[in-house]
Amino acid sequence: MSALICGSMAYDTIMVFHDKFKHHILPEKVHILNVSFLVPVLRREFGGCAGNIAYNLNLLGEEPLIMAVVGHDFEPYSQWLNQNGLSSQFIHVLDNQYTGQAYITTDEDDNQITAFHPGAMSFSHLNAVPTNNNDISIGIVSPDGKDGMQLHAEQFVELDIPFIFDPGQGMPMFNGAELLKFIDQATWMTLNDYESELMQERTGLSLEQLAERVQALIITLGSKGSKIYTQGRVIDIPAAQVNSLNDPTGCGDAYRAGLLYGLMNELDWEITGRIASLLGAIKIEHHGTQNHHFDMDSFKQRYHENFGHSF
Repeated sequence: MSALICGSMAYDTIMVFHDKFKHHILPEKVHILNVSFLVPVLRREFGGCAGNIAYNLNLLGEEPLIMAVVGHDFEPYSQWLNQNGLSSQFIHVLDNQYTGQAYITTDEDDNQITAFHPGAMSFSHLNAVPTNNNDISIGIVSPDGKDGMQLHAEQFVELDIPFIFDPGQGMPMFNGAELLKFIDQATWMTLNDYESELMQERTGLSLEQLAERVQALIITLGSKGSKIYTQGRVIDIPAAQVNSLNDPTGCGDAYRAGLLYGLMNELDWEITGRIASLLGAIKIEHHGTQNHHFDMDSFKQRYHENFGHSF
């Protein structure tokens, strides 16, 4: 069975600031903010939420299908997908647009300042969830063009395909009513701690109330692990041990791939959350979002070392 990954494909320009933003951004002067950061480290990587999630799910041995709209500059990324055995079947190319471009600056506290040019992603509504592929058993609506996110959620419901709602950086595009519609359509929802605060503010609902509207609400908390709200209880998921802290970019996408893997294999939430946590830990040890590698034997061994049991 396959997972349909709806979301952005992007080139990430990643810059590392060898200091802390808080030393240079004065809260009392934020209304006249004018700062410049020296970034001696710069890399261009393959990224985007859909690409990152699919890359990690593929490492776990599942079959992700990316559904995205990209630009005329996509060929290098297409070659990368092919090298890694990832399908481009549902990726649509627009000749008059750029592929999405993210410019990410990270400081020594792993805080990030990001500027994003959506490019072809704004036309994600030109893609439709395939109606003739009975192999698709699950989906995810991750950050993408606004119209595309809304359309794809509706199509998942029409086709009776359960999906994760992952608003991520796309949340500012939606008001409270629009977010509530997504939640009521989705089977599961995942947010980071900041997004969870924004979601509560925009919808007027507490985390417990939000959790009542989906089968599970997953909140990631960075180095503090994550929490899974499901069936009236809260499951605490510990963070996996990290060997080195190199680059947090894409850790959330890796985590979401772990959620998909657990759901596709009907694992319980305690195990699913730990798989997701370990994927995030492996990702943060590597620069870029798609430069880490492992086989399932080594992944399961590290899982056992971290959590004291197998899956």
